[in-house]
Amino acid sequence: MNPDQKHPLKSDNLTIENLAQAVFIVNRHAKTAINPKYLYKLKQESLKKLIDEGKAKKLGLHFSENPKNSQQQSDCLVQCGRYLFHIPPTKTDFINLPHLGKLDGRVRNPKAVMSLNTAKAILQSYTGIMDQENSPNLPRKNHRTYQKPVFKKLGERY
Repeated sequence: MNPDQKHPLKSDNLTIENLAQAVFIVNRHAKTAINPKYLYKLKQESLKKLIDEGKAKKLGLHFSENPKNSQQQSDCLVQCGRYLFHIPPTKTDFINLPHLGKLDGRVRNPKAVMSLNTAKAILQSYTGIMDQENSPNLPRKNHRTYQKPVFKKLGERY
């Protein structure tokens, strides 16, 4: 195991490369997660903070591969370390950034070996955002209590 992976919350472990790897892992898992909302929020807030601190930069706009309800939609391309990510653009991005056209499918991010738990811990310590659903201090939502079934005799109504 890599020494950096043993202690994900060390402050010297919050390098640009480690943060970029953590965002990459969280993004990769979010694409197949049952409930990806928290993972995408963690990714977006991490990248926003990295951009604000000057550790990442917005390169331009790409046409989205999967537009939602429109024919065309653009995503903002962000570079952090050796990794490239897409985030939703702001209004000023359309004014300030060049449009790069269609996404080049040949460009790939480097491989990263890190567990999802480690990546989440790194990004949570960096952004301060915690997972509300899996927090042990909060009561669970939609937790249904068991109710015994009621059996009726043949021919009876409820």
